[in-house]
Parts: sequence; C-alpha cells; structure tokens
Amino acid sequence: MAELNVDLVAADRKVWSGAAREVSAPSVDGQVGILAGHAPLLAVLRPGTVKVSTAHETAVEAHVTGGFVSVDGNLVTIVVDEVTELSGREPALR
Repeated sequence: MAELNVDLVAADRKVWSGAAREVSAPSVDGQVGILAGHAPLLAVLRPGTVKVSTAHETAVEAHVTGGFVSVDGNLVTIVVDEVTELSGREPALR
C-alpha cells in the first residue's frame, strides 16, 4: 500500500513529520480526507483537529487554529498558525 509523506509545521517549529496512511483536516469548505494518490490540493484550514493515521497504526491529532494544507503527489504539507494541543505523538519527528 502506498504511503503519504506528511509534514506538519507551525510558524515556529516542525511539529510532526513521517509516513502516514491517511490525513484528515478541517478546511473552510468542510472536512478533507487525504489518501495516497490524492489529486493535487490547496485548502485553507479553519480551527479544528488535524488527524494523521500513521503507517504504524497509530494516530497523531493536533488541534489547530487555522492555516493551510497542500497535497502534491504523495507529499502532504500542513502549515498551521498555531497548535494548541498535540496527542498520540510517536517518534516520527525527523
């Protein structure tokens, strides 16, 4: 199964980076689900929870205040204004 390469960054630091099976993010137009092979996408995020289902069967959840998500091939870049809470963090930060 193909994987996504995900980078979750805030204005002041890299929050999480690693391989994932799925990403779910709160865009201003509704919840966006991203799997490997997703069409290119650029979406503005509203406050809510970004969820990354990792390749290791765990989940990383970050409560964010806004930002944007970009999908290009199997590379997902999530740039957020601020992360207010992070849970499920595994040692995937590179």
